[in-house]
Amino acid sequence: MTRSDKLDELTGLFLARMNKNFSETLTIVALGCSALLVSVTGCSRAPETPPKQVEIQADDKMRFDVTAFDAKPGQKIAVTLKNVGTTPKFSMGHNFVLFDKIVNPGNVMTFLDKFSTEASHDYVAPGAKEVLAHTKLLGPNETETVTFNAPYVPGEYLYVCSFPGHYSQGTKGFMTVKQ
Repeated sequence: MTRSDKLDELTGLFLARMNKNFSETLTIVALGCSALLVSVTGCSRAPETPPKQVEIQADDKMRFDVTAFDAKPGQKIAVTLKNVGTTPKFSMGHNFVLFDKIVNPGNVMTFLDKFSTEASHDYVAPGAKEVLAHTKLLGPNETETVTFNAPYVPGEYLYVCSFPGHYSQGTKGFMTVKQ
């Protein structure tokens, strides 16, 4: 084989390799452009439905005016708590604390006793895994909304006011998750 033949063979191999690399690169670029085009034009998320609104009032008689509401699994819920009482916050504050299913009327006092030492955290232990959602502690005429997704597991979920003594006086209710 002459030097010219070797050069022709190497040139042919080089061109074949370049053609293959170009073809692969072109395919990748085309796929990327297609994905970008689809994401911009045709695959936008459906508009979110607004959350279900639940308005609860708490008063100086240590009662919630709404003691039950329903939710669908995963449904977005917005609970608005309003303290309609007149007694100062330090002696009659109210909050909304929604517990996981593991907390029920039979064992809730265990959790509330633990929370009773958490005045600086609005009577909710920081990082409490059994708490699904909660508001801050509210004084007279204060309002706060907490938004969360209902659990996917059907059942009854207890909600309370965790201010010491309020649960035993009736500041409680249930969110029922069902299809």
